[in-house]
Amino acid sequence: MKSIQKPIPPYPSFYQGYLDKVPDDGKLLQHLEDIIIETETLVKNLSQEQLLYRYEPGKWTIKDILLHLSDCERVIIYRAMRIARGDKTNLPAFDENLFVLNAMADNRSIESLLSELQTFRNASIHFIHTLTDESLDKSGTANNYPLTARLLVNHLYGHHKHHLLIMKERYLRMM
Repeated sequence: MKSIQKPIPPYPSFYQGYLDKVPDDGKLLQHLEDIIIETETLVKNLSQEQLLYRYEPGKWTIKDILLHLSDCERVIIYRAMRIARGDKTNLPAFDENLFVLNAMADNRSIESLLSELQTFRNASIHFIHTLTDESLDKSGTANNYPLTARLLVNHLYGHHKHHLLIMKERYLRMM
């Protein structure tokens, strides 16, 4: 499988926590596949009560988190594609809380949410596999921050891992 290394600074500091969750072995594509399996294994047999649990008022449910991961998959890969293709447009921010509020994930089945995430992850992996080192290292801007496609595709895994850890620590440990 193709080796994709982590980005080298400088990059916006708020990405560091996510990038710290990405293994340093260059096996990003494999890790992106494996974390989907880990996520499915973690949530597929949870009760509806567990899937709809909020550890504090106003916090997302596990279903919200899963749909947030799908939404972010779309946004992150779209940004990576634009940057990898040489687009220098300052790409807009998005409001993840507004997305969750309007997505109504709690009304969907766990199978539907996992299928959507798997579908977009497969498409992301296929896209990332086509990128050369040169295209991964192209730079662009999103929300007024300088980024590279390499940063974004690594962020995809780190962001997913971040939310998986939150599910384990704040949702499932407390049940």
